[in-house]
Amino acid sequence: NSFVTRTNTCGELRSAHVGQKVTLYGWVQYQRQGLFLVLRDFQGLTQVIIPQDEAHSHVKELLSSAPLESVLRVTGTVSPRPLGQENPKMPTGDIEVKAETAEILNSCKKLPFEIKDFIKKSEALRMQYRYLDLRSSRLQSSLRLRSRLVMRMREYLCNLHGFVDVETPTLFKRTPGGAKEFLVPSREAGKFYSLPQSPQQFKQLLMVGGLDRYFQVARCYRDEGSRPDRQPEFTQIDIEMSFVDQAGIQRLVEGLLQHSWPEERGSIMTPFPSMTYEEALAEYGTDKPDTRFGMKIVDISDVLRGSNIHFLQNAFSHPHGSIRAICIPQGVRYLTNKDLESLKESAKSQFDQEIMEIICRPDGSLKSLLTKFLGEKEQSELIQALNMQEDDVVLLAAGEHKQVCSALGALRLLSANLLEAAGLALRDPTAFHFLWVVDFPLFLPKAENPTELESAHHPFTAPHPSDASLLYSDPTKVRSQHYDLVLNGNEVGGGSIRIHSAEQQRFVLEKVLKEDSEVLSHLIEALEFGAPPHGGIALGLDRLISLIVDAPSIRDVIAFPKSFRGRDLMGNAPDYVTPEELEPYHIQVSWPLEEKEAKKN
Repeated sequence: NSFVTRTNTCGELRSAHVGQKVTLYGWVQYQRQGLFLVLRDFQGLTQVIIPQDEAHSHVKELLSSAPLESVLRVTGTVSPRPLGQENPKMPTGDIEVKAETAEILNSCKKLPFEIKDFIKKSEALRMQYRYLDLRSSRLQSSLRLRSRLVMRMREYLCNLHGFVDVETPTLFKRTPGGAKEFLVPSREAGKFYSLPQSPQQFKQLLMVGGLDRYFQVARCYRDEGSRPDRQPEFTQIDIEMSFVDQAGIQRLVEGLLQHSWPEERGSIMTPFPSMTYEEALAEYGTDKPDTRFGMKIVDISDVLRGSNIHFLQNAFSHPHGSIRAICIPQGVRYLTNKDLESLKESAKSQFDQEIMEIICRPDGSLKSLLTKFLGEKEQSELIQALNMQEDDVVLLAAGEHKQVCSALGALRLLSANLLEAAGLALRDPTAFHFLWVVDFPLFLPKAENPTELESAHHPFTAPHPSDASLLYSDPTKVRSQHYDLVLNGNEVGGGSIRIHSAEQQRFVLEKVLKEDSEVLSHLIEALEFGAPPHGGIALGLDRLISLIVDAPSIRDVIAFPKSFRGRDLMGNAPDYVTPEELEPYHIQVSWPLEEKEAKKN
């Protein structure tokens, strides 16, 4: 209550305050028949008794007629609630304030929706009136937790470990590779700034400048269009260190999260487990495994290698062919035939992968189109390899290794959703399973042209020391010093040890990625002036907070988010500007025909 004219907040009064005269400010949450109202502020609720005597008739009239969500000042005396009328669900439920004077500071007009967490409202309406949505206890709680966590992170990095908080520019130039960047016009004809997708180049240049340890709560920008649960502007906890290796960065981040972790969410254990990219793909079908539940992918190639089933034998014609499966526990009991068909259809449409199902009957025998082609020995080995129990359902895929694993990994997650929707508790919503994924490939084939390579992380990532020589002879086989931090199946951080040799950086850009290194000439030149070995990481703050508070979307932990299509529905941005405003930037808008007609009308 420092610096303000209230004596107390609406959430702090207790029995110890009985008899005190208090002044409260807040919003009208609820009013009942002119007898009492509930006043709300950021900290909680207080019940205010409306006076019924003639001497305070003006106060009664004012409080009884105040519309919901109007802002009031109330002065009165704290009293105990009558016996039997206490509310144990309210922290202030043992007391009430008997109003003596009151003032409506601002009356509220008719609301577009009720300010209550349990009231269903469309996301578009919530974003249009975001300043009203911010009054909800859910959003208030998430934003305050976010603030506390960031403060603890600053404390850990700056006060305990000597990091320097440096702000880097948001107007820069295009970075080759990676996500698409927003362009900002300049007054020089044909020249544009780019909004950086991360402070990557600047933090490396700070290491060249000898700062040794940098961090920033960084605003980042990506023009990724309509991607679900992504934002065109987002926040990273950005970190870079000199003279560090991968293990050092991992220890730092584990300590950072342990120090800043909200007490009410329990404790987290360190060190976090680690898994290679190849292990993650083979066992979970993804580079961001959710390790809260089993249903791992099992390689059954050796069990079925001798079968004469064309569907299975065809798999071994691929250079990296395999037969793999997942076992869905109690699948017969919890999944319908429609569910199983939708799973198979999903694998076909998304991955072009055929799926065969196998059901374990109560007598231990197997039911499948495959079983009549399999001998008793093969069936027994299959049951043992997959640890099949009564009523389990197995989904089997055969083909190229990566395609098979990716399809089964997606089906594993879809199956888990279906099982939980049917009532089987599979993933503990209060559990937080962190995991490091390491040894990623340095390069991947481009989706649109597999004969060309692109960086799996970004072009500044250093090759694994054991694979450094392969960079010049067979770059497709090079592992990187790139590491991702995964939480409950979501990537919440990514980083790497960087290339600190100008010669190696130029080779990667020009010879491997076929990029114009001139765009990065400033960085390459900096590496020639005694650049130290360095590395870092960026933690996605929005994603991390949304997982901690179990929010359905990252939009629920950002004060003023953009919509699914990247629009600000409250301020109606982006918006049109006049030709006169564009003139200094040497830009003319070429309107599509239908928009020309719409503007005329």
